[in-house]
Amino acid sequence: MSHSDRTRSGTKRLYVGATRQNDGKTITSLGLIAALKKRFDRVGYIKPVGQRYIERDGHRIDEDALLVREACGLDVELADMSPIAIPRGFTEQYIETPDREALARDVLGSFERVASTSDIVVIEGTGHAGVGSVFDMSNADVADLLGARVVLVSSGGIGRPIDEIMLNKALFDSKGVQIVGVIINKVEPEKYDKVSRIVRKGLARLGLACVGVMPYRQLLSRPTMEQVLDDLGGRLISGKSGLRNTIGRTAIGAMAPHEAMDYFARDVLLITPGTREDLVLAAMSSCVVGVGKTHCVSGIIITGGIEPHPNIMELIQRTFIPVISVADDTFTVASKVNRLIVKIRPGDTEKVQATEEMFDEFVDVGRILEAIS
Repeated sequence: MSHSDRTRSGTKRLYVGATRQNDGKTITSLGLIAALKKRFDRVGYIKPVGQRYIERDGHRIDEDALLVREACGLDVELADMSPIAIPRGFTEQYIETPDREALARDVLGSFERVASTSDIVVIEGTGHAGVGSVFDMSNADVADLLGARVVLVSSGGIGRPIDEIMLNKALFDSKGVQIVGVIINKVEPEKYDKVSRIVRKGLARLGLACVGVMPYRQLLSRPTMEQVLDDLGGRLISGKSGLRNTIGRTAIGAMAPHEAMDYFARDVLLITPGTREDLVLAAMSSCVVGVGKTHCVSGIIITGGIEPHPNIMELIQRTFIPVISVADDTFTVASKVNRLIVKIRPGDTEKVQATEEMFDEFVDVGRILEAIS
């Protein structure tokens, strides 16, 4: 008996995969769950294999599972939503002493518990189809294990997404897993009509249904000050109420204050050494004199572990601008910020709402459901 046969309960299940990291699996999962809740009384979710996790009640819980549970209001045990979260060193340990059956039992057990109280379960993958192969739990393996059909997410234009979709399809095919729909994400708005028309035709030629083409939304690609604080391991000096501010651009503290003020705007993150008190004061004053807060920066990072004079610190603490202190130098901090992988987080209500609205407008959920019925 195959693993797929062992999971043939009456519960519908749909696996959300992607062609690469950061293509939009979590956005798709959020949008899909919101759409399914309009059609089903009980919607479940599980992310069988996670990589970015936090400790919660003695369990390693994937960050996406936490987000989905909170944002979608799901009544599912967190431990079952995230049965496997890979800690540092796990891969080496597994290669030395592999035990696929133990991992499979954990995933199957959690899935069955979620499925037992659900009419349909959304299963979120991690990375491309082959991620997890090193410990026998690739996305293709897990989709087969759970008897799920796949919606595959890719991003960009026409040629590269289709090529990568076919590469991923080959691995799913090798496991006997069917791709029932493809979603193309992050399409530049000015190219949307052309890309949508041609990519649908190109996928149809290859026997794949394009069930949605979603445009690039700047808001969803912007990190928040909260994510910057957490990822940099900094110390919040002030401005806790502004941690939901999003960042579109960075300004580096290597210019005169009068020049810097031309760059200050509501989506700008100022990164400056603690010795540049003049720039910190300029950012604060531009917020005070700016019209309708349009000149308020999203936040300030003070680098080098050198904090401004206590008098300046007192002024900072009276503002609502998030100010973070870090030990790294300015260049290192700027590089880290630019390399951030932006993830929607619990509490990012504006992003969650934008995701659900975009999915509702651009994805044919009815067609997906027909394919798994």
